Amino acid sequence: MICVLSGGTGTPKLLQGIKEVVNPEDLSIIVNTLENDYFSGVYVSADIDTVLYTMADMINDELWYGVKNDTFITNERLAELSSPELLRIGDIDRATKIQKTLLMQNHSLEESVDIQARHMGIDSKIIPMSNENSEIKILTDIGELEFHEFLIKHQCEPEVKDIVFSNVTPAGSVIDTIKNSDAVIIGPSNPVTSIMPILSLKGVKEALKSTHVVAVSPIIGNDSVSGPASKFMKALGIEVSSLGVAELYKDFLDVMVIDEKDENLKDSICEIINKVIITNTIMNSSDVKINLTKKILEGIYI
Repeated sequence: MICVLSGGTGTPKLLQGIKEVVNPEDLSIIVNTLENDYFSGVYVSADIDTVLYTMADMINDELWYGVKNDTFITNERLAELSSPELLRIGDIDRATKIQKTLLMQNHSLEESVDIQARHMGIDSKIIPMSNENSEIKILTDIGELEFHEFLIKHQCEPEVKDIVFSNVTPAGSVIDTIKNSDAVIIGPSNPVTSIMPILSLKGVKEALKSTHVVAVSPIIGNDSVSGPASKFMKALGIEVSSLGVAELYKDFLDVMVIDEKDENLKDSICEIINKVIITNTIMNSSDVKINLTKKILEGIYI
């Protein structure tokens, strides 16, 4: 049994490779919920939906958000009615979000996601990190911003001074899933806003210490492969490098996977982590994703 800790961009790319190598029935994915919120009256769990769509082969893998070949009739009509949306939600994607909103009237988020995964024909277990609502604030040089304001309205441009997020209780099966897994893969998602919220859950770090943990660095050189991870790491005083990521995870990490371009960091990382695997981590093809998965599995089983 393999468990993956996931955010909404880098790790879903990796999941496309993992599900070609690992039996989906032997895969559990714990997904960040920090950024979940209501938009246009529907509950938006962007990272969860991205993982759902990835595992159901529906993901728009140009944007890594929403459904491929979706239409935007409702979104465009709302704009015509002078009610533009902060998030551009497609019609098929909106149906998923509406259903989840309705399900949550009588079910927890964890139960609602499980129902949706089964209807999408997904054999893997997809688990929200928490059933509770979270709050995240980005403190910037232009003031305090909601996460999606920073990401979409301001296009990640303001200088980030700090990131503050609330602590929540782990969903019911999170701790047992980690403990009962042969290994945990920390995907190449944003360490600050995707992985740290999962790690901050009560009992998670202790559970990780009891299993074998492999992390894929989302940093190459001194910048993130995608998204504002480097900006967030700087704001929290974390070195923007694979070494900085290793330092962040060192209390429970057994193996670190870094890109070929960071080979010069191997010796430094080996001072704090038992094993370093060097390979191509730029997932721009199916072959690279599958090869990266195989390298990760070598770190688990060899």
